[in-house]
Amino acid sequence: MILTMNILRLCLLALGARLVLIAYGEWQDRTMLVKYTDVDYYVFSDAAQYVTNGQSPYNRATYRYTPLLAWMLTPNIYISPVFGKLLFVLSDVIAGYLMHQILLLRGVDAKTSKMCASVWLFNPLPMGVSSRGNAEALTIMLVLGTLYFVMTKCTNTAAFLYATAVHFRIYPATYALPLFLLMDEDYTGCTCNRKQATKTMSDFIGIFVNPSRVQLVFTSAMTFVLLTGLCFVMYGQEFVEETYLYHLTRRDIRHNFSVYFYMLYLTSESEWSIVMGIVTFLPQVVLLVAVSCWLYRDLPFCCFVQTFLFVTFNKVCTSQYFLWYLSLLPVILPTLKMKIQDAVTMATLWFLGQALWLLPAYYLEFQGQNTFLYIWAAGILFFAINVWILIKLLNAHVHEPMFSKGKLVKLNMND
Repeated sequence: MILTMNILRLCLLALGARLVLIAYGEWQDRTMLVKYTDVDYYVFSDAAQYVTNGQSPYNRATYRYTPLLAWMLTPNIYISPVFGKLLFVLSDVIAGYLMHQILLLRGVDAKTSKMCASVWLFNPLPMGVSSRGNAEALTIMLVLGTLYFVMTKCTNTAAFLYATAVHFRIYPATYALPLFLLMDEDYTGCTCNRKQATKTMSDFIGIFVNPSRVQLVFTSAMTFVLLTGLCFVMYGQEFVEETYLYHLTRRDIRHNFSVYFYMLYLTSESEWSIVMGIVTFLPQVVLLVAVSCWLYRDLPFCCFVQTFLFVTFNKVCTSQYFLWYLSLLPVILPTLKMKIQDAVTMATLWFLGQALWLLPAYYLEFQGQNTFLYIWAAGILFFAINVWILIKLLNAHVHEPMFSKGKLVKLNMND
């Protein structure tokens, strides 16, 4: 019945479901000891309160986000405390709509596109996260908007959204290289003879520089500089440290799925601690560059793999990070050729790996028992599961370039 609706009605239905969850959450917050609202939402609201008082949002301890988020949530103070939740669930639904549009651009039929978008629109995980007041939906919407406008060749709009996404969250910066590489002769529609040998320096430079790449670099750089510069002028070095540098130097030694967590925990007081923290980035950098050069012609899948790698190999990995790559899963589903049994096995192991980690983590956090070794072992197992899943997805993926001689390549879903 749901799939007989058009995408706009599906989005309205998904929005209605999220509004019901917000209403329920308000009731639970008033009547139960365990709150429905995410603790981060209280942090956002407190930061917005400081902004309305003419103070720095960083006066709120643990606020590690761009000041733009605090400014956006000032209606929490002036209008209603649920304004931010409404903004997040609306962004969540818009993300689902963008998934549908991206799939249509890839040549996926309307029914399959709606089914894949519904995987997000009616998924309890993003529904719960956004209705509890988590801001991840904003970045997810910006990332999907970037993919959509790249595919429609609105390069400046894509660059603006991309830079804004990076300003809100660091992880989309990993998409810079594949975005740049994608805008080659196929993207621009250049009909020049590629076999002609380059004879001059200008010919050599022309291989790498074209109007689309110039637009991408210039617009994204200017947008990021303007947004970041404005925040720096208002809040100075405190903004840089809390929003960006903190995430580069943090070592989360408890609520952390990372395979590196126990090593960083044991060496937290060592003089080599900072060096080891930096070294842990090396596997990420090598893998991200390799994937960019290998898969950039299929940008949605490339971004999914890069995000999956970034989260899996990161020195800090929390549950909300999983949404970063799960939000790209619906747009790559039609390009995966695998049996239902394999998909079920992968999902089961993924959830099982988390459960095995969460059990000793619970005893550590709430019972005060020393379960660090068990958490470390569970983290290694979960890391292995994720690597295995990624290999399976890479093997199941039907690689299709997005552009060929300047035209959007459409997948044939009837093969």
